[in-house]
Amino acid sequence: MKTQTEINFTKIVLLALESPEKGKIRYYDAKEKGLGLYVTSSGHKSFFIKKRIKGQPKEIILGHFPEMTVEIARKTAQKIKLEVMMGQDPTKEKEKLAAEKTFGEAYEMHMDRHARVEYKPSTLKEIERQMRKVLPYRVKRGLSSITRQDAQEMHDRIGRENGKYEANRALAYIRAIYNKMINWGLTEKNPAAGIQKFKEQKRDRFILHDELPKFMEALEMEPNRDMRDFFLICLYTGARCGNVMSMRWEDIDFSIKEWRIPDTKSGEPVRIPLIGKALDILNNRLCLKESMPWVFPSRERKKSKSGHLEEPKAAWNRILERAGLKNLRIHDLRRTNGSYQAIAGASLTIIGKSLGHKSPQSTAIYARLSNDPVRTSVEEAFDFTTKNQ
Repeated sequence: MKTQTEINFTKIVLLALESPEKGKIRYYDAKEKGLGLYVTSSGHKSFFIKKRIKGQPKEIILGHFPEMTVEIARKTAQKIKLEVMMGQDPTKEKEKLAAEKTFGEAYEMHMDRHARVEYKPSTLKEIERQMRKVLPYRVKRGLSSITRQDAQEMHDRIGRENGKYEANRALAYIRAIYNKMINWGLTEKNPAAGIQKFKEQKRDRFILHDELPKFMEALEMEPNRDMRDFFLICLYTGARCGNVMSMRWEDIDFSIKEWRIPDTKSGEPVRIPLIGKALDILNNRLCLKESMPWVFPSRERKKSKSGHLEEPKAAWNRILERAGLKNLRIHDLRRTNGSYQAIAGASLTIIGKSLGHKSPQSTAIYARLSNDPVRTSVEEAFDFTTKNQ
């Protein structure tokens, strides 16, 4: 009699399982009875559970590993066993759900059950913008009918029409939707998995030294005081645009000259030192606080769901046109802050800390600039030596 191979399912153990030369090999969880995992010769690993339903033995696929975690697989197995005990047929229910779900429905389901719970409003806005490029082509198609070739063609099309960065973001979100649907047992394959992203060129644009006077003059001419102050705070703090828009008075400590950003891209709070120029702007705005929690409250309350400033692009475009500057984005103010620190000789560690970077890779772009003062010093030294020979 053939014995079952039982192991304690953990992520490390399952990742280490080798593929058979042909066919597939089954393993069973030592903790959750009936829960199994098979490994195919091509390397695919899928959780399953074996149950006798209405007298017939059935093998129910739960989802692919590692998209479906061990914890979720165990909970799903427990749920199915409970359904069988109550006389239900989970295979029919699963087939019914899978047949009913279109990509459009999966997108809405992902938004309702996951994205709107986990993501910030700014991230949700970006997801919705990305998906407008994808949904018209896929909204009515069933999840299983979308193939890897479809996903590849979509990626290529958005790359041609909207650029490589946009194509990569859209691909990443499609992959995320399918991963959730796999975890929730509504489909089995992810057509976006394994598709290679376009190579992206890191943006290194900042306001150059000879451009800064033009920019500052154009900024001074901006009639909207809120916009003037907003862009200057972006520049002087090096904070992300979204964080400055949602800046609260309660997060500013004037006594220690510090701004605590509670919600950042890295998911961790960041403390930003406030230089004198930034403090002057904030102190002036404090006199006009108007009992609002926001440093930059929205002047169009009906259009702003958040209550704070949300659309600075029109003012930004006016300032650029006035200054005669091109190819400059609001986020480049953050890069300008870091670049000027590097030019002044600050270390990458200090720059990274001031900008709230979580990893050294994010600050690596300033490595070349940080050598400029060193190079100047060496040149001046040799110029001096030559003159005195």
